Amino acid sequence: MTIPLRPGESVALTVTDRARKQAWLIWSTAVVVYIAAVFHRSTLGVAGLEASERFGLGPAALGTFTVLQIGVYALMQIPTGLLVDRFGPRRVLTAAALLMGTGQVLFAIADSYPLGLVARAVLGVGDAMTFVSVLRLAAAHFSARRFSLIVSLTAALGGAGNLVATLPLTFMLSRFGWTWAFLLAGVLTAAYSVIALWRLRDVPDGVTAPVQEPVPLRGVLRKVAEAWAVPGTRLGFWAHFSTMSTPAIIGLLWGFPYLVQAQGMSPEAASTMLGLLVIGAIIASPIIGAVFSKRPELRMPIAGAFVAAAIVVWTVLLGWPGGVVPIPVLGVAFLVLTVGGPISGVAFALARDYNPMQRVSTASGLVNVGGFTAVTIGALSVGVLLDLADGLAPQQAFRIGLLACFGVLLLGTWRMLVWWRRTRAEVFAAEERGETVPVRLRRTRWDASSRQATAA
Repeated sequence: MTIPLRPGESVALTVTDRARKQAWLIWSTAVVVYIAAVFHRSTLGVAGLEASERFGLGPAALGTFTVLQIGVYALMQIPTGLLVDRFGPRRVLTAAALLMGTGQVLFAIADSYPLGLVARAVLGVGDAMTFVSVLRLAAAHFSARRFSLIVSLTAALGGAGNLVATLPLTFMLSRFGWTWAFLLAGVLTAAYSVIALWRLRDVPDGVTAPVQEPVPLRGVLRKVAEAWAVPGTRLGFWAHFSTMSTPAIIGLLWGFPYLVQAQGMSPEAASTMLGLLVIGAIIASPIIGAVFSKRPELRMPIAGAFVAAAIVVWTVLLGWPGGVVPIPVLGVAFLVLTVGGPISGVAFALARDYNPMQRVSTASGLVNVGGFTAVTIGALSVGVLLDLADGLAPQQAFRIGLLACFGVLLLGTWRMLVWWRRTRAEVFAAEERGETVPVRLRRTRWDASSRQATAA
């Protein structure tokens, strides 16, 4: 999810009704590709049991599907930013729709585990190319004042793809079966690439698109190292790692099996429960985005409050006597976890704030890797632990398996707190030097030894 342009440095527009209509049309065309990406990314969240039966897989092998797709997504973040810079978002989004459609068609007809893995890898490549392209289009076609709103709306509408991957996909799988359900989704996505190529424009009419020269590999590596050396980038990495991982692991793969096998829910009821993750994120995204825009000094306290609440939620879920959690408690727990996705957007604000413009896309790619690294580690670890717990009652097996989510959350929280303190120390040091800082902060007792924190 790299952000190639700063909102304040987007292409200048003549504010006319025609330009505004064109901007909204282009954005709405592009956001459909992003909705499709979230849908394809989330399909195993409700089709995991069917995939296990179709390919004859245990929990660890099943988890590899999601781990591979998310791992490819993470690895593609920095290359995707370079592709968008080089070829423009119109071409990249068109290619993304084609790749996702092709991957889902392969998944529909796959009758072996290796072919299924190839299909998910192709999906991961296409998925990785969507969000950055949508944001580049938004930066080019909307003013800086509207950019934050567009980002929040994009994230919220992406939840619609997740919602389609719950109840409607469950219905399609039960009514039409594996092959036809996924074949239809793949063909429609690939066909939409024609619309994307036809309707999208990299820049507004009358504006010349900037010419980008190829970047040498050595220059790319130098930019990555420089961005990673910035405390604000490290803070963004661990904030994304901590806030995004739990709702993603639950929504992408393990939530549905947990609710059906460990909690005894019907597939329909489990889909409805998972829908709480989606609906909550859709509602929370614009609200949290508005708060972050108006009160940037509250971004990290809100992220800190969320990870504290998430730790409490996991303690309750994993420690509930007997392992069968009452539905009202599950509903509250899922609603709490759902805001992790919208709050994870703080990572990209940190990347923008603490890096110069020429490094923002690289820093954004790095912080995005944080969340998807956590998802990769967590999803795979849950599968491995479930394999080791084979033979136990489902409630006890999932209690052991989901300890991986708890462990990932604790690791991320610890590192986020460390780099939060170090970033605050950098801000206070910059203020003492008379430099302009992105966010005005108040010193607290926690900052008393900020110099030691910086040196650590």
